[in-house]
Amino acid sequence: MSSDVWLPIPPEEIDGLPDGFRYLHWDGAPEFPADPARCVFYGVPYMKSPDVTLRPLKEMTSLRVVQTLTAGTDFIEPAVSGLPRGAVVCNARGVHDASTAELALTLTLASLRGIPGFVRGQDAEEWRSGFQPALADKSVLIVGYGAIGSAVEDRLTPFECARVARVARAARTTTRGPVHPMDALPDLLPDADVVIVATPLTDSTRGLFGTRTLARMKDGALLVNVARGAVVDTAALLAETESGRLRAALDVTDPEPLPAGHPLWHAPGVLITPHVGGPTSAFLPRAKRLLREQLTRYAAGEPPAHRVARAG
Repeated sequence: MSSDVWLPIPPEEIDGLPDGFRYLHWDGAPEFPADPARCVFYGVPYMKSPDVTLRPLKEMTSLRVVQTLTAGTDFIEPAVSGLPRGAVVCNARGVHDASTAELALTLTLASLRGIPGFVRGQDAEEWRSGFQPALADKSVLIVGYGAIGSAVEDRLTPFECARVARVARAARTTTRGPVHPMDALPDLLPDADVVIVATPLTDSTRGLFGTRTLARMKDGALLVNVARGAVVDTAALLAETESGRLRAALDVTDPEPLPAGHPLWHAPGVLITPHVGGPTSAFLPRAKRLLREQLTRYAAGEPPAHRVARAG
């Protein structure tokens, strides 16, 4: 009997899946589609809570691959130690790069050009003209220069920024210029007009933008977070925005979802979107392609791409 593959997208909607597996659709429903012990490849349901997505893992005793449809895998990493020895966790590198980079630029431009104020003016039938900052001639710092960070710079290029600096976990050289190590962040922040955060949430990046880091940013700078809410210390950010020293554009928050009544909703100079960097029309075709390619590699006995963790 063939091994089971659980997919969050109906398998009949994904062309070119390799033969040799029994494909089952599970998108977080209360009932499992089959015995989890027979599952060897688990495609994690998208935009479901960890309580849902982690529920079958403890019973997946034959599991070899966990494939998320998210760029970040912080929600699943606590379960890695309980996976069968040798099982790997893979992220969705390439699926969200374009959409998240688009949103990073949207948030940057909307915040700089005062779009929220214009929308409120339209609601009030008020003509609120005046000068606004441009992205042109600004210095931009990208914190987290992986696939998404690189895609952000792709989209920054036509906007005539004065300078784009890059920070990642480790230093390296790219065709665009140097990528600085994370310990260079404090020295780079004072020169940045816009700081775009696209780093994964890890033990080392949790609270990365706290009181000391935010204090290094120049007066009037804009912090754009399309990574994870917990990369930024919310209390520290509130102190800076409520004073008017910094502005922020956030697709992610801590806590998330942001509850009604939270002061971040009405903090001056803060623009919030509800974690919509990934769910766009670009998601589904890219997700299907990723699942097909990963399963083709697995069927051929090749290691899957985009591995971020391994059990045991």
